[in-house]
Order: sequence, then structure tokens, then C-alpha cells
Amino acid sequence: MAEVVFMTGVADPLGLAGRLLRKKWREGARIALYAPPPLLQRLDHQLWAAEPLDFVPHWVQRAGSALPPEPLRARTLLWLLSLPQPGLGCDSAVNLGVDGLDLAACHARIAEVVGTSPEERAAGRARWRAYEAAGHTLVHRPQG
Repeated sequence: MAEVVFMTGVADPLGLAGRLLRKKWREGARIALYAPPPLLQRLDHQLWAAEPLDFVPHWVQRAGSALPPEPLRARTLLWLLSLPQPGLGCDSAVNLGVDGLDLAACHARIAEVVGTSPEERAAGRARWRAYEAAGHTLVHRPQG
């Protein structure tokens, strides 16, 4: 069973995601971040626009794009995805509001980042219920 940490009431989900990715990259962890394509583009830009010494190497899934060749795949620690990709070896995942994914099938630890809007909170509650029904370990970490 996966451990799922719900971070709720997050005023700036992209900012939090960027901090989480930088922290995990410094630790040498392999992590997948899931978000709708417009958010992936914004996060990709945010990671590229960082200070030169704060750059975090990553790979972004674009519409219709294939995974990079194996040598590059083995060296890539951070993945920005809209759908799960088997075989990446990412134990951890961050979800920025993509519904209907079975992330627990691919990852042992999942961070669900839930924003402050009523729609984001309702979607987060639905994801909580789905994880709970599947028997996963749930942790609630309110932010702010």
C-alpha cells in the first residue's frame, strides 16, 4: 500500500511543487510530478527561469512525445507528466490536481497538493475518498 500525504489549503501549488522538486533533486530522489498540461508548462518555465545555480534538470511530457532514450532516462531524476509512464523508477510522486490516475500502482509515496478554491478542495476530497477506499495510508498536512 502507498503512503499518501495530502497537503491542503495550498495558496501557491506551483511554488510548493517547485520547492518539493528542488528538495528531492538535492536528495538524489527520482520523482514524478503530475499536472494538467497548462500547469506542466508553467512549472517547466519556472524551473528553467530559476537562478543559474538553482536550475533543476527535468524532463517534461509534451503531447505526443515519447520518452527519451534509455541513457538519458536513467540520468533523469525529475519527471513532469500528465499521465503515468511505466518503467521510470520513481518511488515518489506529486499530484497537482490530476483526477482519475492510479498513482499508487506506480509509486510508494504520493503527495497530493490541494489548492484553496472550492473546486480544488472538492476534487481533493474525492481523491482522498478513493485512496481511503483502496486501503492506502493517508496523512493530512494542512498548509498555511
